[in-house]
Amino acid sequence: MSAGKALAPGCVIHGAGDLRVEDVPVPRPGPGEALVAVGYGGICGSDLHYWRHGGVGDFRLREPMLLGHEVVGTVVAYGSPDAPGPAVGTSVAVHPATPCGVCPECVDGRRNVCRDTRYLGSAARFPHVQGGFATRIVVPAEQLRPLPAGLDPRRGALAEPLSVALHAVRRAGDLAGRHVLVTGAGPIGCLVVAAAKAAGAAHVTVTDLLPAALQYARAVGADTLVRADDPGDSGWPVEVDAAIEASGVAAGLDTCLRLVRRGGVVVQLGMLPPGQSPFVGNLLVSREIELRGAFRFDGEFDAALLLLAAEPAFDALVGAVVPVRDAASAFELAADRSRSCKVLLDFGAPPPA
Repeated sequence: MSAGKALAPGCVIHGAGDLRVEDVPVPRPGPGEALVAVGYGGICGSDLHYWRHGGVGDFRLREPMLLGHEVVGTVVAYGSPDAPGPAVGTSVAVHPATPCGVCPECVDGRRNVCRDTRYLGSAARFPHVQGGFATRIVVPAEQLRPLPAGLDPRRGALAEPLSVALHAVRRAGDLAGRHVLVTGAGPIGCLVVAAAKAAGAAHVTVTDLLPAALQYARAVGADTLVRADDPGDSGWPVEVDAAIEASGVAAGLDTCLRLVRRGGVVVQLGMLPPGQSPFVGNLLVSREIELRGAFRFDGEFDAALLLLAAEPAFDALVGAVVPVRDAASAFELAADRSRSCKVLLDFGAPPPA
C-alpha cells in the first residue's frame, strides 16, 4: 500500500516506556484491501507488554510500531472494485491475523499457529506488522466482519480477546456439565469464564489476587470467586474437571495442575515469562493430566461476534473509553487492574479531508 498526504492520530510505541500519539500518514488501500475508519480499539495485555518492556515474550521491538489488534470501525473505501468485503459504510470488526495459507500448520487446519502469519501490532517479524491503533488503517478486505445487527461497537471491540477465550475453551474439550477452574481474572480470564459458561460448564471457579478483578468475573458468570493468596478461602475446590490458566504466572499453572482431577485437562493460555518456568511435571505422569497450549484463534472470531451480540453482560467489562490523544493515561489505567478491566481507545474523529 502507499501512503497519502493526509495525517491522522496513531498510537506508536518506540521502546519500553516510550509511547507516543503521533500524526501518521493515512494509508491508501491497494488491490484487495480496505480502508477502515477505526472507532474503538481495546488495549490488550500484549500492548501493555510492549509499552512496559519493549516486547512480548521473545518478540522484541526493533523499530517504531503502531500498537493494537482489537479494533472496530467503519469501511471507508476499497482499493479495487472486486475486493471481497462489506459495503462502504458498514460497521465492522477486524480479524487481526493474515495466515500464509501454505505452511504445514495452515494446510493442517491450524492457521492460528501459522509459522509465517501477519498479525496486527506484532513485532514477531521484521519489518514489524503495524497495528490498528490509528484513526485510519488499511487491512485485507477478507479480514473484515460486519457487526451483527444491534451490537454496540464498544462491545464489539471485545471480539478479538473473546476469540482467544473461545479457542482456549475449545482446547479444553467438552465442558458441558463440568466444573472448570480459571486462574486469573484479567480481561482474558473473565472472557474465559463467559466462554466456558457458553460452552455449558456447570460451575466456574475463578482465582485472582484482586477483589475488584474477581467482581468483573462474577459479572460475566463466575460461580465461585477465590482469593489466590488465601489458602484458607472456603471457595477452593477439592478438584475440578478442567482448568484454564489465564494469569501468565507459574503459580497459576501450579494451581491448575494440583486441582485438576486425574485424567483432566489443563490449558495454558496466559503467556508465561521468557525462559524456563517451573511446574509440577510429576503430576502430569502420575495423574495422566493433559497439558495443552492455546494460542490466538482462527474461526472463533465469527462465533465471538455472535456471542457478544446475544449477551449484554459483556458491557460490564468495558471499564473506560478514553480519547486516543489521552493514550498515556489510558495505558496507565489499563495497567491498573484494581481500577479497570478492559480499556478502550476512542478514535472517533471525522474522516480526514
